Amino acid sequence: MRRITMDRFIDAIEWIAAGFVGIVAANIFLAVLLRNIFNYSIPDAFDFGRLLLGILIFWGIAATSYRGGHITVDLIWANVGPKYQRWIDVFATLVLLFVVTVQTYTLFDKVRGTYYDNVQTFDLRWPTWPFFAVAWAGDVSAVLLIAIRTYRLIVNPELMHESKTVKPVE
Repeated sequence: MRRITMDRFIDAIEWIAAGFVGIVAANIFLAVLLRNIFNYSIPDAFDFGRLLLGILIFWGIAATSYRGGHITVDLIWANVGPKYQRWIDVFATLVLLFVVTVQTYTLFDKVRGTYYDNVQTFDLRWPTWPFFAVAWAGDVSAVLLIAIRTYRLIVNPELMHESKTVKPVE
């Protein structure tokens, strides 16, 4: 039961990241379509685009960090036995956990700074701190997922390497 709940949590974070991909794509599509066909510009389309892209990046970090879908160099890992592969996986994930935790701490400082400095979008004068807060929530999710990954690598590493095997389509 506990594993199913955790997997649902992981899947929810991945769906949130995918949703932000769709929102960013829709924003770009609509802005270009309206600008080129109707000669109309969406107010703050550029600001929203860059803020949403920032959100997408941090939620993307959360989604890829758990699955190990980010760019890796497996030169050493591929040439050692399973015991050392596990050590490398745990070490690399602990380093990633440390780096993303520090990043999350510093991003919270950015959220607080934009809130207290009352940073606003150019056209509509909307506050930007909620966008930074949503990005920070993605970073917090990344820390949680990397912690879960670390735990699973230590306790039950076989489950983490399931996704690397390709199953034939019937």
